Amino acid sequence: MGTLLKNALIVTQNAAKDILKDDILIEDTLIQQIEKNIPENNHRVHDMSGHVIIPGFVQAHVHICQTLFRNLADDLELLDWLEKRIWPMEMAHDRDSLRASAQLGLAELLLGGTTCILDMGNGEHQDVIFEEMIRSGIRGLSGKVLMDSGTQPYKDETGAALKESERLIKKWHGAENQRIQYALAPRFVPACSMELWEGVKDLSQKYNLIIHTHASENQKEWQYVKDTTGYSNVEFFEKNGMSSPNLCLAHCIWISEDEIRMMGETGINVLHCPSANLKLGSGIAPIPELLQQGVNVALGADGVACNNNLDMFTEIRLAALIQKPRAGVRSTSAEKIFDMATIGGAKAVGKHDRIGSLETGKKADLTVLNLNKVHCIPADNIYSQIVYSAHVSDIDHVMVDGNWVVFNKELKNYSTTDIMKNAWKEIHKLFERLT
Repeated sequence: MGTLLKNALIVTQNAAKDILKDDILIEDTLIQQIEKNIPENNHRVHDMSGHVIIPGFVQAHVHICQTLFRNLADDLELLDWLEKRIWPMEMAHDRDSLRASAQLGLAELLLGGTTCILDMGNGEHQDVIFEEMIRSGIRGLSGKVLMDSGTQPYKDETGAALKESERLIKKWHGAENQRIQYALAPRFVPACSMELWEGVKDLSQKYNLIIHTHASENQKEWQYVKDTTGYSNVEFFEKNGMSSPNLCLAHCIWISEDEIRMMGETGINVLHCPSANLKLGSGIAPIPELLQQGVNVALGADGVACNNNLDMFTEIRLAALIQKPRAGVRSTSAEKIFDMATIGGAKAVGKHDRIGSLETGKKADLTVLNLNKVHCIPADNIYSQIVYSAHVSDIDHVMVDGNWVVFNKELKNYSTTDIMKNAWKEIHKLFERLT
């Protein structure tokens, strides 16, 4: 017995960009059919008349360990933000506060139609994040954040950090029938020694893992990397043999034309976080120029501490708007931005053959929207309607791996009341540890 979704408008995101008025049959974790008038047989039938079904959003850069820090780190530039707020609070996490942060973030992500994440984990207690990813039902990649040099108070011992990363890889990579995977998470060049980068590269090659890091987010950070290594960020990764489709670089604001060309040639993925880039005063990434050179661009909300939410509708709207004054009104269409939020994200995390579009044989990761709302009509272009008009409140249901994780606007695997109560308790306890 499968799940049959009938009479929906389906934004497939397949190669032909088909938009269909069809039924979807889901069996186990996969989409088995997309056709008109699929027989009901003994399937669980849901009439989706008046609804739009889209691929679940893929957020390719988030920090769910920071969700507990919402509204606690405003009006600071990147390096001050890290040193004065984020690193001390991340260090103060115990297992309970990290669990509360992960639950709060995962709940917000799922309620907002995000079905897959690339998360930069925490320095300690990383098992907790994987446990909550499994419990929530989300699809995702995460990894222990790695920092063994630089100015931050928390530093890993290099060998121990790599050993712990490999333990986590062996325990969690491929869990839940590949729904959970490991991604290596060196923080950024200023916080990682060359020995650590070599170890990260070796683990990536040994286990075929994504390397997820930050690059060229802030002018001071860019200058620090140039002064200490002799290279820009992108040059550093190229010179040290890490440039490949397995490399995911968050931000990439301060990059040259030569670097953009290099990224296109080597397959590096850019993870664009427009809200966080504006809130920290970091700048605006040259997204149209990256796309022109064939660079794959994905989207993410970054951390709640620099956003201050995880709402993909905010990100897609802002990503479309902020390029128009600098690159022209036709530089970023709604359709291209929606690509970044779906199939572009799937490509960044190495899953575009399984998620990111609604096609027979792919995973049943999808979001059901009701766009028959006063703020969404009339509409002539479905991409424009989703990117510029839709709100998170328009989501009715969310499915991951063939299972409902949100149904009738309610989480299936968490109690929002319990999560919020626990979050308040744990942030007060974390403050006590800080003082």
